[in-house]
Amino acid sequence: MIKAVVFDAYGTLFDVQSVADATERAYPGRGAYITQVWRQKQLEYSWLRALMGRYADFWSVTREALAYTLGTLGLEPDEAFLADMAQAYNRLTPYPDAARCLAELAPLKRAILSNGAPDMLRALVANAGLADSFDAVISVDAKRVFKPHPEAYALVEEVLGVTPAEVLFVSSNGFDVGGAKAFGFRVARVARLPREALARELASGTIAPLTVFKALRMQEETYAEAPDFVVPALGDLPRLIAETAGGMR
Repeated sequence: MIKAVVFDAYGTLFDVQSVADATERAYPGRGAYITQVWRQKQLEYSWLRALMGRYADFWSVTREALAYTLGTLGLEPDEAFLADMAQAYNRLTPYPDAARCLAELAPLKRAILSNGAPDMLRALVANAGLADSFDAVISVDAKRVFKPHPEAYALVEEVLGVTPAEVLFVSSNGFDVGGAKAFGFRVARVARLPREALARELASGTIAPLTVFKALRMQEETYAEAPDFVVPALGDLPRLIAETAGGMR
C-alpha cells in the first residue's frame, strides 16, 4: 500500500518560470533568455559535478549557472550580485493547485526530495507558506549526490521509514521520473504540456526560449521506463490515489 507521496520541488511543486520576474527586472528585454539558460545550466552543472565527483551544493551550482548565463551576454556581475539574484530560486511560486493537493493527501506521509540545498528548501517552503504541509523536506545534500543518482532516492527510505514499493514519487521532470522509476518507486508524472500542444507551439512561427524549455524539460524522455501514472496537474493526484488504491497495494 502507498504510505508516502514524495514530490520533486523545482518544476513540480514550484514553478521555475517564476524567476522570470526577477530576471526581467534586472535585465529588461533579456529576462526570458536568462531564465531558460540559467535553468538548463543549473541542471547540467549538477549532473557534471556528480559525474566528476566534484560535489558542490545546489546553492553553489545555482550561482555558477547564473554566472555562466550572464557571461554569454558579456556581463560579469560580482559575487554579491549573483547571490542576491539567486535568491529568486528561494522565492519560487508554487503551482496554484499545490497547497490543495497536499492538504487532500493527508494522512499519507508527504515529503519533498530535492536537489536543493537544505537552506534553499527551508526558505522555499516557508516563503510559499507550505512548511506545515510536509512530514519531511529532504535534500540530496545529505548524500552529496544529485538526482537521478540512486543514493539520492535512497534517502526517502532512510528518512520516512518506508520501502520503495510504499512510495508514490511525483515529478514533472523527465530525468527525475526515469531515476525514480529505475530506483523502484511507483511514479506519477505531471504532464502539464501534452506533446500535441508542444507540436502546435513549435509550428506556430518563431520559437521562443520558453518553448525550447518546454521541449527539453516538460516532455517524457525516451531513454527511461515510462511512469506508472500520468496526470495533467497536481490537483489530479488525490483522485488518482483514491481511484487506484486497490491497484497500488
